[in-house]
Amino acid sequence: MKDNKEKALEKMDRNELEPTRDAKVFVPATDIYEKDDAILVRCDMPGVAQDQVDIRLDNTELEITGTQAAAKPDGVDLLTGEYQTGVFRRKFNVPQLIDRDKIRARLHNGVLDIELPKAEQAKPRKIEISTGG
Repeated sequence: MKDNKEKALEKMDRNELEPTRDAKVFVPATDIYEKDDAILVRCDMPGVAQDQVDIRLDNTELEITGTQAAAKPDGVDLLTGEYQTGVFRRKFNVPQLIDRDKIRARLHNGVLDIELPKAEQAKPRKIEISTGG
């Protein structure tokens, strides 16, 4: 039977590290749209700075992670605390035919927009019908 250290090393080899941060994990509200030439993903990530967003596309799995900073104004004492910070995390399966070189992402006012352009062979096309026999 393997001990915890061996199991942890196996996870490291497989890049399956579990988060060690003691933070609440949120599932961001997400909308996914499809156009003829792209798939659009929109996630709510309030309080997440651009440098705290990580987007990865591994084969057909899109993983989005955003970490909120727990900032307290200088020179004050907290009297009541209801605001929770944590990590936003979502995973989706996307079609394999994505043009990985043209993926774009934008974070604006707490909303993350990701555009996953379809590869040329995945785009719909009109098929002409010939006449005659």
